[in-house]
Amino acid sequence: MQRRNFVKYLLGSLTLILSNCASPKKEYQLEQVTDCADLTGLSEDELEKRKSLGYEEETPVSDNRCDNCQLYLPPTEKRKCGGCQLFKGPVKAGAYCTYWAPRVNNA
Repeated sequence: MQRRNFVKYLLGSLTLILSNCASPKKEYQLEQVTDCADLTGLSEDELEKRKSLGYEEETPVSDNRCDNCQLYLPPTEKRKCGGCQLFKGPVKAGAYCTYWAPRVNNA
């Protein structure tokens, strides 16, 4: 009887593994975003992370903006929207979060 249960367990586990391999979750890609205000592709965890880091779309501190933060990823030819090294999703240049760090100018 134990062997039968073990075989059932193995088959169930194998089915679960194969179903996860057959339909992998799509990874969020900032390069594919066309509307920098659109957050629909982000998971609930990523949305919560943005919130927990105090991300605000408009800075309450005029000198502390995302575009002068060390962690900011500016838009590029491949990426229409700015981003952040701490969380996924588009980031506005004039936004702010509590982890703002001044950009270091390497002269």
